Amino acid sequence: MIQLSLYTTMGCHLCSQLEALVTALANQKVWLHHIEISEDDALVERYGVRIPVLVDGDGNELDRGFELERLSAWLRERGWLDEAALAGFTAPPDTTAPIGAYERGGRRFLS
Repeated sequence: MIQLSLYTTMGCHLCSQLEALVTALANQKVWLHHIEISEDDALVERYGVRIPVLVDGDGNELDRGFELERLSAWLRERGWLDEAALAGFTAPPDTTAPIGAYERGGRRFLS
């Protein structure tokens, strides 16, 4: 199990985005220890403009982990990246028309 700390604050939508990404990209179960920065002036000073910040067990920090490239590189360095999951995020969308579909007037219909 991967154990990480997440410096966050209530209502942080980027933090929620990071949580979803790290869970989807990790090659094993992830346990996040949430650290609320708003309750400590020193934490606000250190992390206030940097959240969300992920921290591994060795104290290595990742700012802006909600960016797919940064998070995947950080996880890869630690041997925690599920490459197949990453490919699902980066593969071009399937643009083939469904079987039995036809287009008329710029709209797609199923037959």
